[in-house]
Amino acid sequence: MTKRGHMKLGLSMRYLGYHMAAWRHPDVPSDGAIHFDYFLASAQKAEAAKLDMIFFADGIGVRADDNPPGSLCRDMKNAELEPLTLLAAIGARTKHVGLVATASTTYNEPFHVARKYASIDHISGGRAGWNIVTSWSQQEAWNFSRDEHMGYDDRYERAQEFVDVVTGLWDSWEDDAFVRDKESGIFYDPAKLHVLNHRGKHFRVRGPLNSARTPQGRPLLVQAGAAEQGREIAAKHADVVYSSSIDLEAAQKYYADVKGRLGKYGRQRDDLKIMPGLTIYTGATEAEARANFERMQELIHPLTGLAILYNHMGDLSGHDLDGPVPEPNDPRVRSISANLYELARRDKLTIRQLYLRVAAGNAGRTIIGTPEQVVDDMQLWFENGAADGFNICPGTLPQGIDELSEWIVPELRRRGLFREAYEGTTLRQNLGLKPLPNRHAQPSDQVA
Repeated sequence: MTKRGHMKLGLSMRYLGYHMAAWRHPDVPSDGAIHFDYFLASAQKAEAAKLDMIFFADGIGVRADDNPPGSLCRDMKNAELEPLTLLAAIGARTKHVGLVATASTTYNEPFHVARKYASIDHISGGRAGWNIVTSWSQQEAWNFSRDEHMGYDDRYERAQEFVDVVTGLWDSWEDDAFVRDKESGIFYDPAKLHVLNHRGKHFRVRGPLNSARTPQGRPLLVQAGAAEQGREIAAKHADVVYSSSIDLEAAQKYYADVKGRLGKYGRQRDDLKIMPGLTIYTGATEAEARANFERMQELIHPLTGLAILYNHMGDLSGHDLDGPVPEPNDPRVRSISANLYELARRDKLTIRQLYLRVAAGNAGRTIIGTPEQVVDDMQLWFENGAADGFNICPGTLPQGIDELSEWIVPELRRRGLFREAYEGTTLRQNLGLKPLPNRHAQPSDQVA
């Protein structure tokens, strides 16, 4: 196996951790998700470990029905801080770690998104990133004057145009447009202002954006969709993809497919970093790691388990929990549904066994083992065309970032797989992505 430099690492910080019973852990503050200091402490630990970024997923509603009855009141995913507000505050209290958060293309307007992320990029000195998603839940539709959420194809068509508008607005001003010459009285060079005048099927946006070109040219674009439309958005626009592959072969196929699409958009393979989600349970010995994991699993109530599977697999409450997993029934997130059904078939899991697997990492991939075993697995993926790094989704916070800093990062460094210090001042520089010039600038004017 041949090393390809350093892997990239992000820390996903939503809720209290990615285990569905995280809030019940005796050392986790059950009200932490509504307190700034709780998140700031983990963000600062991520920065001390030299991680590339922190990441906040988001939804704009309580995305759950009470299915099965009695399950919703057991769910911790119902009260949290709005992520852009949170990132702006964290950005003022950190210096290096990247700041990425989700904003929906379904229930936002492009101008809002362009302006907010540009502001965070300025506040943080060039560390902002936008995770592009389409909203899928009925509950979100009800919060935005709709009886039904937008159809699947319509959502992605809108998303494509949405991203085109946002990136166009981010190029409203060239890098050196604002001369601010007090003697002449000229504040900006009018030749370096560009009005978008976008007119499309979903949006009519004149522009320009009332924000200067940001420290890293524009905020990074992050994408998580595994469907065909999502892969095209990723290939055309994204700087980072958070993928959800569970096994190595599927991850390699996804990696090769998305990287293989970059050429038609004039992009190189290194212009996009693919970072699968990963939840880690570790300890000094394998037995200790397993014991830590099992203690968490014991906190999962069966109603919580069935509710976890509901959006991905349909209502399974009428089935034997210790029987086989049926095919998904009208899944709301197709990529996750397909991954889970394939996992159940491959490993011959019962419904109970599947929801226990899912609960451990919120439907993502989970590794249980010593630091050496965990890093063996990460290295295998990194060096064999499955990942450029990982988005770590800790089972609990702050324990997850403590274990990552104390156990996993030192082992990665011992093998020469992770940085000792940040390479630059912006998220783009630390990810090893090349500068992105303004589309309107002449070659001689472009800033390197």
